Amino acid sequence: MTAIEVILNVLMVIAALIMIVTVLLQSSESDGMGALTGGSETFFGKNKNATLEGKMAMATKLSAGVFVVLALVMLFVA
Repeated sequence: MTAIEVILNVLMVIAALIMIVTVLLQSSESDGMGALTGGSETFFGKNKNATLEGKMAMATKLSAGVFVVLALVMLFVA
């Protein structure tokens, strides 16, 4: 194992842990099928990114993206 593979493995584990923690800390969406039609849209729903839930969702998306990119990089490095 080279040094770059070790670094990529450590970064991948960190990204996975961040993704796990952010998914577990998010509250569940109890809107059900109403969310598909936009029935649950309210004025406060438009500013969702400013809330803690919005930040957790963004952190989940970013860590998932980093995880996928690292997995692809590891595929070509190894």
